[in-house]
Amino acid sequence: MKHILLLATGGTIASRPTAAGGLAPAITSQELLSFLPEAADFCHVEAVQLYNLDSTSIGPEQWQGIEAAIRKNYDRYDGFVITHGTDTMAYTAAALSYMIQQSPKPVVLTGSQKSIYNRDTDARNNLARALLYACHDEAWGVQIVFDNKVILGTRARKTRTKSFNAFSSIDYPETAIFRDKRLIPFLPNPDPDARVRFYDRLDPSVFVLRLVPGMQADCIPLLAGHYHALVLESFGVGGLPGGDNGPMFAAVRDWCAAGGLAVFTTQVPHEGSDLAVYEVGRAAKALPGVVEARDMTPEAVVAKLMWALGQSSSRDETERLFLTPIQRDIL
Repeated sequence: MKHILLLATGGTIASRPTAAGGLAPAITSQELLSFLPEAADFCHVEAVQLYNLDSTSIGPEQWQGIEAAIRKNYDRYDGFVITHGTDTMAYTAAALSYMIQQSPKPVVLTGSQKSIYNRDTDARNNLARALLYACHDEAWGVQIVFDNKVILGTRARKTRTKSFNAFSSIDYPETAIFRDKRLIPFLPNPDPDARVRFYDRLDPSVFVLRLVPGMQADCIPLLAGHYHALVLESFGVGGLPGGDNGPMFAAVRDWCAAGGLAVFTTQVPHEGSDLAVYEVGRAAKALPGVVEARDMTPEAVVAKLMWALGQSSSRDETERLFLTPIQRDIL
């Protein structure tokens, strides 16, 4: 019987109604397990309460805490399950994909759209499937288990705010699915003999700027000195309004000339960016310090930049790390 460590961080799955009428995390890790007594039939679970936060309050500091807990206990357990709020779960899954690389043991995130305290909830199913996956011999790496789907940590996005099928795998197959309690694996571990690598340094100085028609360029100079990387969510396959003669291009050129990194991505949910297609993108692509996110998810872009910046003070090295595919984040 597999030995699993459950790390609870809060979220809807662990929420109760407050006096004001809203929901707030209050259920402990041990209480979560009490709602799932059948887990004792297929695994030994030990539970730790790392945080009890709404996931809107979970970020780089908490990612480091989760990584530290898994690193400390990695040799003692066969797998790890993290209960987490859904709103930022994809960010945490992406971050852990970079902080815990090539893990032959599963690191599974799950949560729910309704509290486990509710009668009609998806929480018990998601928690049970997460534990079942963590116990499976073909489980591996950082994954999200939600609504009977197993999704690679670098490919997951929350695509629905209320429905139980809240998460989708973007431009990549699901790792596995559940049919009732039976796991059907699709994607095996690409490197089962690899040794896990842990990283704990992150640099959160990443700013995401979503371009909108008519936006002025004067906001970009205000970011200088506060952020090391600027993510530009552009239109379609990518580009800048006005091309290389416009004020937006000049602002990005000055940003890069001052040592900043500019990463182009797209607002379109699928298929990624390609700055080489149009002239408004080709000039930007030629600037030193400009890189493309290609088909990475927005969550993976932000998390990978924080990780890459944390590993090096050199822009060239940060670029190299960012453009190196990790856990199928770039295809």
